[in-house]
Amino acid sequence: MPRILTYNVHRCRGGDGRLSPARVAAVIAEHAPDIVALQEVDVGRRRSGGVDQAGEIARELGMQIHFHPAYHVLEERYGDAILTGHPSRIVRAANLPGLQHYPGLEPRGALWAEIDLGAHRLQVVNAHIGLLAYERKLQVQALLGPEWTGHPACTDPTILLGDFNAVPRSRAYRRMAERFRDAQRATGSVPRPTFPARLPVIRIDHVFVSPSVRVLRTEVVRGALARVASDHLPLLVEFELAGGR
Repeated sequence: MPRILTYNVHRCRGGDGRLSPARVAAVIAEHAPDIVALQEVDVGRRRSGGVDQAGEIARELGMQIHFHPAYHVLEERYGDAILTGHPSRIVRAANLPGLQHYPGLEPRGALWAEIDLGAHRLQVVNAHIGLLAYERKLQVQALLGPEWTGHPACTDPTILLGDFNAVPRSRAYRRMAERFRDAQRATGSVPRPTFPARLPVIRIDHVFVSPSVRVLRTEVVRGALARVASDHLPLLVEFELAGGR
């Protein structure tokens, strides 16, 4: 059964202050996902030694990469990525709406890839949402709108996942849960928090699935390496798809 994993890697800076894409890749590799959604990845940034973190992680995992920089100034980029070993193509990559009168806010983006799983073409939308409630409202509205998951090409099966900075009681979470099922709730087990990594107490990283995605198992990865490699824990979902093309 295929597995998908979402992981905010915090520019590969761990709780011990070390920058290590290899360590992040090791956390991911241990769980052998077919598809990986990454947020907060640095590419060519001075603060992380000019390393192409997305490329390094992809090479360690033996996967191809699709990367979208929400931030891009000269050669420095920062954003989100989808990695997979399956045939895939980018459908859309763009920044999400923000609050222009708050110039200090970090730009946010999303990345939509179509992944060929043989009998199915899975639509995967990876997003990183803002910290302010009204900012999240605008960004979730966009993700559910006609350019993203509301687009005619974004058909079932679809998985929307990422770091939404939205706890389950928030309006942003409830909007997404009206359209999609929360994978952690779909199995009937108790949902687990993902942040902060050392002692997780809040659930802000989510995987949402469309009707034909049957969730078999979910796991918040809590091993010793995962607790230090980033400030978030990865969320893994094992699933199967109904029907076929």
